[in-house]
Amino acid sequence: MSTEPATGSSPVTVTPEAADQAVSLLESESMDTDIAGLRLFVQQGGCAGLSYGMRFDNEPEEDDAVVEMHGLRVFVDPASMNYIGGSTLDYEGGLQGAGFHVENPKATSQCGCGESFRT
Repeated sequence: MSTEPATGSSPVTVTPEAADQAVSLLESESMDTDIAGLRLFVQQGGCAGLSYGMRFDNEPEEDDAVVEMHGLRVFVDPASMNYIGGSTLDYEGGLQGAGFHVENPKATSQCGCGESFRT
């Protein structure tokens, strides 16, 4: 398991808003935020071919990259890192609905709803 520093070059960047929301959700599930974290991954699916997935995990897997920013631990497996390395995880709220959003510089196109992408 590799732990990335909170500053400098990071495989995934987390905004303070995303970290606050995720930590709040982790705490509401009674998960230990010193060990548990948000898993960010890529899976086959969606109209553009690939889609983002997120879930809470109690701890990272052995080969995960672990990013710690703003009190949140983010776990990314090596295969997913190939697609989302350099991305930013943000949280957006508003009239259209609130939720987490991945800004991925490697995505060459996205479907209309923004749920899936192609590299």
